[in-house]
Amino acid sequence: MIYSEDRILVTHAGSLPRPDDLRTTVAAKARGEDYDDAALQSQLTSAVSEIVQQQIKCGVDSVNDGELSKLNFTTYVRERLGGFEVREPLDDGRYQLDMTARDRKRFPGYFEANPMQFQRSRPKLAVCVDELSYIGQAEVQQDIANFKAALKGVDVAEAYLPANTPGTIEHWMPNEYYKTDEEFVYALAEAMRVEYEAIVEAGFLLQIDDPDLPDGWCCLPDMSVAEYQKYATMRVEALNHALRNIPAEKVRLHVCWGSFKGPHADDIPLRDIADIIFSVKAMSFSIEASNPGHEHEWSVFEDVKLPDGATLIPGVIGHCTDFIEHPDLVAERLIRYANLVGKENVLGGTDCGLGHRVGHPSVCWAKLESLAEGARRASKKLWN
Repeated sequence: MIYSEDRILVTHAGSLPRPDDLRTTVAAKARGEDYDDAALQSQLTSAVSEIVQQQIKCGVDSVNDGELSKLNFTTYVRERLGGFEVREPLDDGRYQLDMTARDRKRFPGYFEANPMQFQRSRPKLAVCVDELSYIGQAEVQQDIANFKAALKGVDVAEAYLPANTPGTIEHWMPNEYYKTDEEFVYALAEAMRVEYEAIVEAGFLLQIDDPDLPDGWCCLPDMSVAEYQKYATMRVEALNHALRNIPAEKVRLHVCWGSFKGPHADDIPLRDIADIIFSVKAMSFSIEASNPGHEHEWSVFEDVKLPDGATLIPGVIGHCTDFIEHPDLVAERLIRYANLVGKENVLGGTDCGLGHRVGHPSVCWAKLESLAEGARRASKKLWN
């Protein structure tokens, strides 16, 4: 992990724009359709190299592979776990979790007025029906090889690869095999441990993407805060079980409240889950901090302390709007956090992956350029 020793360093949450031809091939693979594997590997090798160069050009210090091989978390996991079967969605809606569930209770008219934006898709279900195992060794090693090739001859402060958490996988993989939720989540953790350790053994920082930790609250609208805290704690304990062989300084945690563009009026407050977030065996923590629902939560750190030696990556650039954040606004946001947790412990980041969540790749890159420039302006003030 890295610290902002003489200036504010910058990174991002993960997803970056994918070239159109690569998107078509990756989507075909995810749907189980015929595709040319040799062509896919060639496209990935080239695209990952280009995405690394683009991050460096924008001024990003901690870079990744753009998650270019992963269409989304659901299909990515299906390619790497064994022990499930794919089924057609059920007409009664069973197993269909919805990140907009709390908002729908409060704003039904809003969702009725925007049916296309929030149309409830009915993807095929991956249902756990047998003992889970990790079968994605070739996939993760290909990701590692592509990223290593892209990093040859370039100078970056840090390189990381993301992976999904057991709790998030649980959301989209119904269980019909394990006797309890806890048994199921720990089985997911043990299976994913293989991927986590492979990334670290390859010499990269492991970014654990855990949208489940905050957005599970949105999916489960009948839970109280106390009930949800208990729910989330068990899933973090399972994650820590999977991370047991990895030094905490090799792990970054990213959390978000779901990336959909909607009201988000009932997101669980950061203060209610901060201690659970910081109980993850990690030493770097990436949170949403720029969107209208969470920007105010910088004040949480007036009395909530980071774990000793940890870094904080507030999202000072957002995916919820195509407005390009002004560098002075970025600097202002970073300085708030630096004054509370220490300038050396802050990195500039994004709320969530920008890849397909902004209107055009050019907007993504402009946002990252503004992030880097804002960090430079903050650094001038913080280091005088």
